[in-house]
Amino acid sequence: MKYQDLNDYELISYAYENDEEATNILLKKYEPLVASIVIRMMKSCSYIGLEKNDLMQEGLIGLNHALEYFNEQKDISFYTYAKTCIERRVISAIISAKRLKHKLLNESVSLDLEEDNATSDKFLKDNSFNPEEMILDAETTEYLLTQIRSTLTEFELQVFDLMVSSFTYREIADMLDRDKKQIDNAIQRIKTKVREKLKEMS
Repeated sequence: MKYQDLNDYELISYAYENDEEATNILLKKYEPLVASIVIRMMKSCSYIGLEKNDLMQEGLIGLNHALEYFNEQKDISFYTYAKTCIERRVISAIISAKRLKHKLLNESVSLDLEEDNATSDKFLKDNSFNPEEMILDAETTEYLLTQIRSTLTEFELQVFDLMVSSFTYREIADMLDRDKKQIDNAIQRIKTKVREKLKEMS
């Protein structure tokens, strides 16, 4: 059998039957798509410290996810589904890396106690720390975000996640390969849906 002559749907059907050759052909075929998505997104987040190889690995995980969960009955091409899965995985990795970087910067405290005595005293004397309130607040925030995300389209969800992670309009537009007007329109729709969801929950 010449696997190269088979279309995506035929290859996927063989891949579902644990046919390694069909799986490898699909992975090889879509690796350039992973690379193009990674290169596009790297342009706007190189300052985070992620390496291209790191994002390539994340993109390939997204591609594997697409192979495993694609359902041709959903009236969507495998290319579109794979692109979505790859972008979702790469964006998730970028957001995690950015949050970690900011967390490390924000939480870093000088170990020189004489030089940073005021900061040390502040931490020692601060009685406002209430773990129970922090947990409740975190749970409320997480619930709210889950409710908001459930109302968004795939594109709006990508924009939302990047927006709340402090990426600029230009960075979001570049990463998602859209113009700024499309990003702005998506953000306006997101704001409307957030307001509606907050009214429901109030």
